[in-house]
Amino acid sequence: MSIKKVLITQPRPTSEKSPYFELARKHSIELEFCPFIVLEGLSGKEFRKQKIDITQYTAVIFTSRNAIDHFFRICEELKISVSQDTKYFCITEAVALYLQKFILYRKRKVFYGADGTNKSLFDVITKHKENERFLYACSENQQDNDIINWLKENKCEFETPFMYRTISNDVKQVLSEVEFDLICFFTPSGVKSLFENFPRYKQNGTRIGAFGSNTSKAVEEAGLTLHIKAPAPEMPSMVAALEKFLSDHNKK
Repeated sequence: MSIKKVLITQPRPTSEKSPYFELARKHSIELEFCPFIVLEGLSGKEFRKQKIDITQYTAVIFTSRNAIDHFFRICEELKISVSQDTKYFCITEAVALYLQKFILYRKRKVFYGADGTNKSLFDVITKHKENERFLYACSENQQDNDIINWLKENKCEFETPFMYRTISNDVKQVLSEVEFDLICFFTPSGVKSLFENFPRYKQNGTRIGAFGSNTSKAVEEAGLTLHIKAPAPEMPSMVAALEKFLSDHNKK
């Protein structure tokens, strides 16, 4: 089956120079962008109820740009000054580089996993975890139990401050009007949203792509067949993974 219509479950890029559009031109595909989830930031008042003093922690774990946005939003709202010595551990280089929006980026305090997997994140934390107190900034309803379990097993001192919550978006109209050949997911919550919108959803030959090990796990646990898994050593982004998949597919 040829790939003609692809759904990216994220907002449309604001720049026309986005590599997604170059990919669409190169492979003559139609791209549709539709976020499957909506993020709602917790207020400073809601955050205070968790009784977590951010200034008492020496390192922060980030698995998404959203977590970074809401972490620094909360700090600004509550007038919390984050120490310049704070270390940051990120799931990918792309997430790490996003920190430049908020801090003076120095490699001696920003670390990231080699291939976007939890294992590579754990490897880099292991090298620097002595005497650190960790904050794992995450969503109220989307915590990574693998990360939490690893921190517990390795006797790390940590807290999981909730900075925002994830709400499923109404995508019934988009999926009802168009039959997509390929759908790309970026979070476990996006997969959850699919089934909240369509409880009886059947894949019926639609290809599925997933970015991040937790998203891949969510796709498979939902009983769907996964065709594109990113990131990988040769495919650090979803665009790169799509490029390889489409190139290989077109050769057939």
